[in-house]
Amino acid sequence: MSIRRGTSLVCLAASLLAAGSSVPARASEVKLFRLQTQQAFLRGQLDGMSVDTLGTLRLAPRAERVTALAEPFVLSAAPHPDGWVVGTGNSGKVLLVGRDGKAKELFATAEPEVFAVWVDAKGTVYAGSSPGGKVYRYRDGKSVVLFEPQQTYIWQLVGTADGDLVVATGTQGKLFRVAGASTATGPAKGDVVWEAGDTHVRSLGLLPGGDLLAGTAGEGRLVRLTPRSGRAWEARTLFDAVEPEVVAIAVGADGAAWAAAVASEASQVPLVAPAPGTGKEPAKKEGEGEGQGEVTVEVTTPGGPGQPVGSRPPGFGGPRSEILRVDTHGAVTTVARLQDDTVHSLLALGDKLWLGTGLEGKLFSLRGTDLVLEGDVEERQVMALLPGFPEGASPAFATTNAAAFYRTNSEKRQGGYTSPVLDAQQIARFGSFRWMGEQPEGTTLRFSFRSGIAAEPDATWSPWTAPREAGSGEREIALTGVPSGRYLQWKLEAKATGDAPSPQLAGAEASYLQTNLAPRITQLDAMDPGQILVAFNFNPGGQSYEPAHPNREGIFTTLDESSDGNDDRLKTLWKQGYRTLRWKADDPNSDTLTYALSFRPERAGGGTNGHGTNGHGDESWMPMAKDLHDAYYGFDETALPDGVYRFRLTAADGTDERPADRLADVRVSEPVVVDHTVPRLVGVRRDGDRLLVEVEDGGNPLREASFSVGAAAWQLATPEDGLLDGKREVLAVTAPKGSTLVILRVMDAAFNGITFDLSGEAKR
Repeated sequence: MSIRRGTSLVCLAASLLAAGSSVPARASEVKLFRLQTQQAFLRGQLDGMSVDTLGTLRLAPRAERVTALAEPFVLSAAPHPDGWVVGTGNSGKVLLVGRDGKAKELFATAEPEVFAVWVDAKGTVYAGSSPGGKVYRYRDGKSVVLFEPQQTYIWQLVGTADGDLVVATGTQGKLFRVAGASTATGPAKGDVVWEAGDTHVRSLGLLPGGDLLAGTAGEGRLVRLTPRSGRAWEARTLFDAVEPEVVAIAVGADGAAWAAAVASEASQVPLVAPAPGTGKEPAKKEGEGEGQGEVTVEVTTPGGPGQPVGSRPPGFGGPRSEILRVDTHGAVTTVARLQDDTVHSLLALGDKLWLGTGLEGKLFSLRGTDLVLEGDVEERQVMALLPGFPEGASPAFATTNAAAFYRTNSEKRQGGYTSPVLDAQQIARFGSFRWMGEQPEGTTLRFSFRSGIAAEPDATWSPWTAPREAGSGEREIALTGVPSGRYLQWKLEAKATGDAPSPQLAGAEASYLQTNLAPRITQLDAMDPGQILVAFNFNPGGQSYEPAHPNREGIFTTLDESSDGNDDRLKTLWKQGYRTLRWKADDPNSDTLTYALSFRPERAGGGTNGHGTNGHGDESWMPMAKDLHDAYYGFDETALPDGVYRFRLTAADGTDERPADRLADVRVSEPVVVDHTVPRLVGVRRDGDRLLVEVEDGGNPLREASFSVGAAAWQLATPEDGLLDGKREVLAVTAPKGSTLVILRVMDAAFNGITFDLSGEAKR
């Protein structure tokens, strides 16, 4: 039941039910778009079809626009013997929409908004105008002001079995009874029968025994009212909702009832922050959580002034709508929650409850706790739900934004569904389409497909393929006629003839194969000497890491794989003599990558940037490790002589079964110094109470230097130039003549250390 435009993106991979997900796979692996949940199907376009909570598509009554209304807002509606009566804004007009679809103006109120209308069995029309609320009565072509409650707003009108009219008002939250409203010859008197203690009496529902259900706005209470012979009616609160407004009540034929509690920006009763210095008391609901803010209830009519935020308090994190069921004993249970839709209207019809919502103009039905999207319309809000004709038929409804009137037709048993645009992430070839469901005798299902490169379907997309009718046992359609592209969309046409039950589509999937793209290495680094990476949950007693094994195909000893598959986090530990290479790489197809490492000594006087012959094709590269899956590799670098080396990483996708699909990227590291040689002592000379010690290292800069005299605590040796950063340094050691046991400990950047005995020089 849809005439709305537009789609959104969804990609469902084979092992997931949620939309927009994908599963990493190896190159050339076939992937799937899958739709099989209500949430996934709702991202497409429904036309005369419904989708239930289990994600099953069925034929639904088709919505037919009876008429578009000239007024900017539809605010209320009620059934009439000749059609339906509609209250509008902002000109306060009351219209009659006939069964033939023609609309005519009955009368206009002096006030701009008509939030409430009710029609009795004889066709007498009652309308409540706002602000400066008045109740109008219209019959025999004339309208009169029947009752003035001295209230700002009139939200609901309900007639009782004895001819009285009940009037729900705000902003003082009073309920009035106008006795003999149908027979009064002039302005009538109304009695206050209930003061709600809340800002608005927002909704009413008449129960079979004569009691009423009333919903309030501000505190969001659902109250049962029992009429008494005196002026005050007995009131009993049945439910105190978390949401601040009970916007609609519907009563079923068996006496059970439903109510919609909302907290929404789209409410007709906005809550705005009080202006500084106004002195208004904030109305904070008892039991609200911290940080929800304090708000003052203040009505702003559509298009009016102020900064309304509806009836959704700041910081409120719950659903926008909650549907409550009230059984015949008064027990209240929650039967549905709508996170993103605001319920504006309810209608109990047969064994279904119908829900009209905004801001996306959706029409739902509820049977038990099974919430079904019956359709959606272009207009933004379904403001009123009404019984259709003949009695008991599918509902009619009025919309606003823009104002229109619809009725549903259950005789036209055909409909369609257009999937969301499905994104393969890359250019892909499409394989086959499979569907699950039922196709009873007397029904047809026809599928068509199209593809494109642009994210939104346009003239560059392929045309729809000729509709392919599914045979009674056929569940798979080859997509050979669909051109390759990044995006795919499919369309369903469904039809049932005679008394055949509706066909059902419970799920659909389309296979595709991405065009393989090469991986990309974005980083390759050598960590500091002695640094290794281990699993974050590894906890050795001495903070060293010993598990190692020889590479049986080469010269290196390496570390065991540290990941146990449950924790991919890493931490850095120390293992002398080891070196770790680490890298980053990604694959446009999300393929699983394998890595290989090779190495070679740096040539004298030359290097390589990782490209050309030196980086890729030079046979002087020697194998180091292959079939790696981690993004790092630790090895014992003592297997290499002192010198400068480069390391080459190859990242590849592909599979052994399909080697032709294999693509790779190569990256060469910056020069890496391998140094196992300790610093050497060049010379020592005395300078007063100091020894000036010259030390040199062949591979790396010096990193640490400290000395001790007479086995006392270590002290830092001071470089003559003030910085310990060169391969050759002169270090000052304080050691007066005659000092005993003078030692100097030096370490280079590769953590090669040695201790020199300077005791002989100290005695000179």
